[in-house]
Amino acid sequence: MTFKTGCEITCHKFLNEDGSVVGILPEFARDAREMVPLYRAMLLTRSFDEKAVALQRTGRLGTYASSLGQEAVGVGVAAAMRADDVLLPSFREQSAMLWRGVGMTELLLYWGGDERGSDFTDARHDFPICVPVATHLPHAVGAAFALHRAKSDAVAVAIAGDGATSKGDFYEAINAAGLWRLPAVFVINNNQWAISVPRAKQTAAETLAQKAIAAGIEGIQVDGNDVIAVRHVVSQALKRARRGEGASLIEAVTYRLSDHTTADDASRYRDDEDVSQHWKSEPMRRLKAYLQANANWGQDEDEALKSEIVKLVDDAAQSYLETPPPPPQSMFEHLFAELPAVLEQQRAMIVARAERHA
Repeated sequence: MTFKTGCEITCHKFLNEDGSVVGILPEFARDAREMVPLYRAMLLTRSFDEKAVALQRTGRLGTYASSLGQEAVGVGVAAAMRADDVLLPSFREQSAMLWRGVGMTELLLYWGGDERGSDFTDARHDFPICVPVATHLPHAVGAAFALHRAKSDAVAVAIAGDGATSKGDFYEAINAAGLWRLPAVFVINNNQWAISVPRAKQTAAETLAQKAIAAGIEGIQVDGNDVIAVRHVVSQALKRARRGEGASLIEAVTYRLSDHTTADDASRYRDDEDVSQHWKSEPMRRLKAYLQANANWGQDEDEALKSEIVKLVDDAAQSYLETPPPPPQSMFEHLFAELPAVLEQQRAMIVARAERHA
């Protein structure tokens, strides 16, 4: 189902909060059993998040950004992409990264302060996690420009939060992508909060999607708690980009059920009652209800899947905990093709000190 919002922005939705279908499902979703992998991916992400938060709370992981309640955005985006497309994530896209082959142990290494976690075994051409807000959006323009110059029909896909749309990097990126008709898709995970700043205090625009109009690119809004709608909308944007029709801006409307990160306490700036209301529309509950009604998905299947996922997550966490830390001199690696003399001296000092204390 589609309906119009501000500035003629179309909003897409296929599943109601209770899992019932609205309108006509896209072809890929008409066999409900085909949606089980999407549900599994969201369940894996939520279980991984729980483990990561537990590790951080017990001092075994650094600050971590949970995607609780937003799993459908990353899963829907990644499920629509091809393997040769390029993903540029921010810091809350573990669902998309896991779908595209990044290992859970690799993600834990990164959040544990080990840069080897960004050296993906798979998904080699995807970009690493970007913590600075919106700085990866111009990078997406560069990646899209390179793909265009190489005459590839692959697409650069960047995901950022609603706070990113308040940054100059965002406007520069969509402006350049529109001007050069680049194969880029910008997905805004509108979880309503830029840390403690609500979306209403960031912009007077009725929608974030309508910001595409000034850049001359397609602007679309989607129910970010409906993984089917997210996948469909992103698929359509990717098809347009592959046909040479330029970039798109997609606003996925969802809600951040967790703190901004484990360094945050969201109870200081939002009401528990408001958060409780949003639990009723969270994406996993919605898709599970759809599967129960249309795919004979029962409690036994659900519990079996959860048990399988818990073991996978536990094994990944154990692998992370058993990984020896890198040597101190590794901080000098991957900085320069040829290390400058001043840094070579510092590296030699650290190596000598480590050898003395071995």
